Amino acid sequence: MLSFEPHPLLDAGAFVTEFPAPLGELETPASLSALFAVDADAPLSRSEEVRAAVRDLLRHGGYKPTGRGKPASEYLVRAAGEGKLSSINQAVDACNAVSLASGLPISVVDLDRAAAPLSVRLAPADTSYVFNASGQEIRIDGLLALFDADGACANAVKDAQRTKTHEGTRRTLSIVWGTNALPGRTDEVVRWYRDLLEAAGAMTRDVQGTAAR
Repeated sequence: MLSFEPHPLLDAGAFVTEFPAPLGELETPASLSALFAVDADAPLSRSEEVRAAVRDLLRHGGYKPTGRGKPASEYLVRAAGEGKLSSINQAVDACNAVSLASGLPISVVDLDRAAAPLSVRLAPADTSYVFNASGQEIRIDGLLALFDADGACANAVKDAQRTKTHEGTRRTLSIVWGTNALPGRTDEVVRWYRDLLEAAGAMTRDVQGTAAR
């Protein structure tokens, strides 16, 4: 169950993926890895309109989506352009490939590391969390974020280290951070994202409560 706090711009898409084996035992298909190229042949394409709309979505609560705080989808474009976008695991690879091509940021968390209840809402003042294994923190005041029982754990910029996927992950929750300024795009992105995962052998299902977005 996932609840969404009312928001004038958010058009999120969410679904659960169940993998046939722990991620550490699964290989990423070559067809998926091929999408890591900045000019890869994909059914969706990013644009300046998409980039601006995503920034407006993140800016609405007072957050500044610039510099090191820019959307994850923009980081992926730079990494791909420099040839630095490499395989991590099947779950993250699919997330990165779709986000890179579509221009919409996406969060993917290990569902068994997140404690219910789960909700999406604006982060209050003085909200931060560790986002990598080195212990670096991100401050997310005013940014839309996924919260579990222990606090914020994902957003359109950087996901929390404590709920990231790992070699033993079997179930994930994905959230596509879409905006109603781009009608229909979230549904297109979710559809393609789920198709890629299912083609690789995973099963996906809807999340209860996403209709409240």
